[in-house]
Amino acid sequence: MIPFSPPRIDQKTIYSVTEALKSGWISTGPKTKLFEENLATYLETDHVVCLNSATAGMQLILNFLGVKAGDEVIVPAYTYCATANVVIHRGATPVLVDVNKDDFNINAEAVKKAITKNTKAIIAVDIAGFPADYDSLKAIVNDEEIKSLFQPSNDVQEKIGRIMIVADAAHSIGAKYNKQFTGHQADMTSYSFHAVKNLTTAEGGAVCFNVADLFDHATLKQQFKVSSLHGQTKDAFSKVQIGAWRYDIIEAGFKCNMTDLQAAIGLVELERYPDTLSRRKSIFDQYTKGFNDQDWAITPTYQNYNATSSYHLYMLRIKGINEIQRDEIINEIGRHQVAVNVHYIPIPMLTYYKNLGYSIDQFPNTYHNFEREITLPVFYNLTDEQVETVISTVINAVNKVIG
Repeated sequence: MIPFSPPRIDQKTIYSVTEALKSGWISTGPKTKLFEENLATYLETDHVVCLNSATAGMQLILNFLGVKAGDEVIVPAYTYCATANVVIHRGATPVLVDVNKDDFNINAEAVKKAITKNTKAIIAVDIAGFPADYDSLKAIVNDEEIKSLFQPSNDVQEKIGRIMIVADAAHSIGAKYNKQFTGHQADMTSYSFHAVKNLTTAEGGAVCFNVADLFDHATLKQQFKVSSLHGQTKDAFSKVQIGAWRYDIIEAGFKCNMTDLQAAIGLVELERYPDTLSRRKSIFDQYTKGFNDQDWAITPTYQNYNATSSYHLYMLRIKGINEIQRDEIINEIGRHQVAVNVHYIPIPMLTYYKNLGYSIDQFPNTYHNFEREITLPVFYNLTDEQVETVISTVINAVNKVIG
């Protein structure tokens, strides 16, 4: 059986976690601090806050922005539910827009048409690890006509003075846009280190900032860390120092801090991440070469003139098929012991959002991409021979189902 995306757990990872266990400190502590510092160095930024998920990162960002009931946040219809759920949790309205036909990412023109006086943020999703069109999004939010619509309702929004751009970069750590790592384009960026991600901490995430002209990043980091721990002014590691037990609660915060056990995995993963990216790119290249002579194959974009992917998901599309045929092809692939997946069931097709009145009929590109999409296995230990097996298995399955 060729699995879809198992984590890379080896003796080096086991040693790092064991070291954390033996240290007697397994919650947020020195390893988390070191992981934050090393991440900031890798991303070529100044401050990073590590959390328990990318979802938590987006929650903290919207909390910082003061998004509330009556506000609107623009979200692509083609993404995982977390991108919209965080808006719901703030009492605000997710305004769904369609995506591009070619790269699954949010469509800038659709964003522009969706903006109202209630719009407070745009969440761009770097689907599959390929960065969204940040230049176009920044041009939109800085357009004087669009800025004149913006109605700030708190000091933070007043200071920003326009719609905020948030990057859901759950897939794209290590990807580049205009020769800079993701994290340097949006105002704030949230990464994921979930078990299936390129760089994992089992569960985990991080936020980085790109608003140094408006806010002090060191202060933002401290504010986010307080918000991630119930609004508590000291974390547990600080409190156990001799005589340092006293703390205060300065807000009704959240509970989403990263632990040292998670950071222990992340430190190993980050150290070898350039090698991970190189291997994932070679798998992408091998897939693309293997499907190039199939006239039904639409291989994914993972590099263009200003963007380079993190090679997270290989999202293959098959011309001329419908959703039922796609599912038949997946079943046929599975019968030959190859695990594949679909990314994602679009938000308007999910029961909760359908019940809110969203309809997939309003997002033709989203549905057309979804009904033809099959995500292929990509992970560090996937061998070239296994990649060839996946290629032949997919080709045979497509030929069997559609001829």
